[in-house]
Amino acid sequence: MTLTPTRDLMAAAQAAGTGIGAFNVIQLETAEALVAGAEAAGLPVILQISENCVTYHRGLEPLALATLAIARSARVPVAVHLDHAEDPELAFAAVDLGFGSVMYDGAALDFDDNVATTTRVAAYAQERGVFVEAELGKIGGKDGAHAPGVRTNPVEAAAFVAATGVDALAVAVGSSHAMTQRSAALDLNLIATLKSALDVPLVLHGSSGVSDHTLAAAIQAGMTKINVSTHLNNLSTRAVRLYLEHNPSVVDPRKYLRAGRAAIEPETARLLTLFAAGGRAGSSVPTTSNGPVG
Repeated sequence: MTLTPTRDLMAAAQAAGTGIGAFNVIQLETAEALVAGAEAAGLPVILQISENCVTYHRGLEPLALATLAIARSARVPVAVHLDHAEDPELAFAAVDLGFGSVMYDGAALDFDDNVATTTRVAAYAQERGVFVEAELGKIGGKDGAHAPGVRTNPVEAAAFVAATGVDALAVAVGSSHAMTQRSAALDLNLIATLKSALDVPLVLHGSSGVSDHTLAAAIQAGMTKINVSTHLNNLSTRAVRLYLEHNPSVVDPRKYLRAGRAAIEPETARLLTLFAAGGRAGSSVPTTSNGPVG
């Protein structure tokens, strides 16, 4: 088991009617924890690096190369994905570094401009064997871009996929980024309609704000790739805060970052197991409350 093309993991999950977890890397410790959790579950995982994370680290290459190295040493299949790139040049750079997939996010553009730029990114990536995800229908939250009621139109989505040739589509069905309460109400009927209208896997962004029960139902309705970030960040931050409260004299970051890393591992394993169950009735996967995340 080692670094695996995203295309292979997505195809397997779509064929099986199950979900696959795609979790955001914030720093090296996050990537280590995500892979450890996947190994504990014995399941594949997709590690994502977002454009926001690239900006924080002042460049793509250092964190990307470290994440790719962790993926190569894993005991389970691990893919590496570029998340929410609004800059096409960043997507091209990720392809050149060896990412298995890239997401170009042109949701803020009008339809024609989104199609044109997404098509350019898709052509570059697919010529090099790299899987391409795009977005139609705003999935916001962080900056107010997502207003209640915004949804992806199935007819428009089918036209978009046909025009761009993308391999997967992130759709707006009721979730929102950066939610710290698991209270999002997904439009399961719309998910099923989109699944019928498209022949590419559907991607759910903003899954941190969605309950276990609803995530399982969304996978059953047709979602394949389930993106989670805020939920795991919350758990890690709580663990670090608690460690520092009990150890106020600590100055070595490794000690409190170790606590944050450890908090992510079991929840990664649990979520991957939940998603891999595919929303099947009778699953024995443990669940968390639908209240505050973590």
